Amino acid sequence: MPPLTRRRRPRPPSSRIRQPWRTPLIALVALVNFSAAGYRFTEGWDWGDCYWMVLVILTTLGWSDGTTQPLSGAGRVVTTLSIAGGLVVVQMTIQGLLGLTDSGYFRRMRELRFRRWLLTMNDHVILCGYGRIGREIADQITAEGVPLLVVEMDQSRKDAAEESGLPVLQADATLDETLVEAGIHHCRSLVAALPSNAANLYVVLSARGIAPRCRLIARSDSDEAARKLRLAGADQVVSPYVAGGRSMAATALRPLAVQFMDLLAGSECEVEEFQISNNGQLLGDLNGRTLAELELRKRTGALVLAVRMPAPKATNQSVYRGITNTPPPPKLIANPNGDVRLLPGQLLVVMGSKEELQRFAQLLGPAVEGVEAMTN
Repeated sequence: MPPLTRRRRPRPPSSRIRQPWRTPLIALVALVNFSAAGYRFTEGWDWGDCYWMVLVILTTLGWSDGTTQPLSGAGRVVTTLSIAGGLVVVQMTIQGLLGLTDSGYFRRMRELRFRRWLLTMNDHVILCGYGRIGREIADQITAEGVPLLVVEMDQSRKDAAEESGLPVLQADATLDETLVEAGIHHCRSLVAALPSNAANLYVVLSARGIAPRCRLIARSDSDEAARKLRLAGADQVVSPYVAGGRSMAATALRPLAVQFMDLLAGSECEVEEFQISNNGQLLGDLNGRTLAELELRKRTGALVLAVRMPAPKATNQSVYRGITNTPPPPKLIANPNGDVRLLPGQLLVVMGSKEELQRFAQLLGPAVEGVEAMTN
């Protein structure tokens, strides 16, 4: 039976990166201490004068300042060895620095610091792709003061994002390890704005498999791609052509309304979605009460713009007949009156300042499952 051999544990990447500095540093420390010890035992100086002498020799400043006594024969030998050792150590250090620069050592150190910084990001938005659409998305998100991380492979687009002051992770967004490194488990949402429908589909599939509760927004160029992205798990699919056409049509038909939304986007008012839990016990005394009885406007200052009722379930009869097993779409009540009751599973669209929205969330308490900001 062959003898068992102990396998060496691999060193972490950080230790391998620091290793090139180790040899020159150890050599310099050893030279300084051995030279100082040599002066201590040959000349009998105190340690301060010994280390000062070593410093003078290694920096080639000369020792005509009169702070040290004449050297004995043994002291001259120590000085000669210190000078020779200093030349070797300095040459080795210079060569090591040049080698580190050529091998990309400093670039790897910057990447290591950046990846450590990524671990501290929380409640941020991950933007996959920094093309023309991605740049506009980044401008809107950063204008709201929300942390943003760009994931981009193209070097020119990476440079453009960094020139705008954005952190960029240069990696393939379709890979699971890239999304994990970008912090998908603790991000606010992920936006797939890559130029290819197939690439966006891969991103959505990977993200949904890794983080099932993450909010995913994807870009598409066709109805077929939008349908596949929704099937893959995208919460929202946006077509730049459709959105642009609707905006131009709205501007032509209702210019005052569009101007109001633009003014609202530049004000302190915000519009957020409050998703209420399906557990009615979390609502407590608020469950089943009307908006007039709750006096939300008076108590918080926020205004309820719309209420989306939970989608009704498909009836057993329709499923039995094979008509459909897909539940009908949820009902949206815009500009709700005071008779609308607060029920579990509702989605409230609320407008107000940050302070008013915070008071609104505190009023609902643990019944709020999630809060999402709406772009105006």
